[in-house]
Amino acid sequence: MEIYIHQQDHWPDFTWDHEQLAMLLGKVRNEQGKLVGKMASLGFDLQHEAFLETFTLNIIKTTEIEGIILNPEQVRSSAARRLGIDVAGLTPSDRNIDGVVDMMFDATRNFNQPLTKERLFDWHYSLFPTGRSGVSKISVGDWRDDSTGPMQVVSGAIGKENVHYQAPAAARLAQEMNVFIEWINEGGENIDLVLKAGIAHLWFVTLHPFDDGNGRIARAITDMLLAKSDGSEERFYSMSAQIQKEHNMYYAILEKTQKGNLDITEWLSWFLTCLLHALNSSHEILSNVIYKHNFWNMHSLNIRNERQKLLVNKLLDGFYGKLTTSDTALRDIQDLMRKNILRKAEGGGRSTSYELVDI
Repeated sequence: MEIYIHQQDHWPDFTWDHEQLAMLLGKVRNEQGKLVGKMASLGFDLQHEAFLETFTLNIIKTTEIEGIILNPEQVRSSAARRLGIDVAGLTPSDRNIDGVVDMMFDATRNFNQPLTKERLFDWHYSLFPTGRSGVSKISVGDWRDDSTGPMQVVSGAIGKENVHYQAPAAARLAQEMNVFIEWINEGGENIDLVLKAGIAHLWFVTLHPFDDGNGRIARAITDMLLAKSDGSEERFYSMSAQIQKEHNMYYAILEKTQKGNLDITEWLSWFLTCLLHALNSSHEILSNVIYKHNFWNMHSLNIRNERQKLLVNKLLDGFYGKLTTSDTALRDIQDLMRKNILRKAEGGGRSTSYELVDI
């Protein structure tokens, strides 16, 4: 019979090798400081734009990890409204997107507020406003009850399932979550907050307290503690985006840890390395924000038509593929080409496509 980490005698008294993690933790802390310093040197508008880009990316990727693909324009619009950032051409967003935005906003903007059972339940309601996960009715705003059997992580065809993990029985959850919440708020005073974020992530997904949404809520808790470690509610790097890039390794190290003992050094080493990659990736986001800023400084007087502004912003925000005449009026394209803002893309095939001229 498989023995899981939550069945160990001294659960949840995790241990780890401080010396083995010290250098990696130091690198993470150094990169955090450099990023905060770099962002502080930018103007107010650029900071807000970088924050919006990162916040949007984080929401898209935390859901994508679960196999759920959100509309990027709706996410960006919902995030901009929630953050109070003035963005032209906001599109309507559905309540499922607004719910994820609300959860992540609360987790990071209110990082100094205590984590409570009620707060976690509110987040769960935000993720599942209809009380359903897909077409399945689930228990929302309450711990799972295992009425349909034990909570398991499985793969494979029906009848040939491979059980990767089985969570603690529902009867244990009330007490287990009380211990977890108390530790988040008052425990681990001598633990670096970055390490605490890694421990909390593992601990929460191991308990798997909800019928669905555990991964997204675990990452919200992680972001809450990372915001606290930065001392800033504004996020300029996305842990979820990096986990998505490394999702195969993420699930492998998670399964290995959950089937191991209470020494979680290997998990924390992976977590810190993933976070370091996320911090390094933030430079790409910042470069894109600065590029957009410089682009509009150069062309703002030449683009006064609202349709053209929306068109150009779509391309600057990473519009998938190339622009064609089916996407906008031909006269707008021709006007932007005359102004040396758009050009015909190479290899257009049957239909001519267009792209932005580099500045």
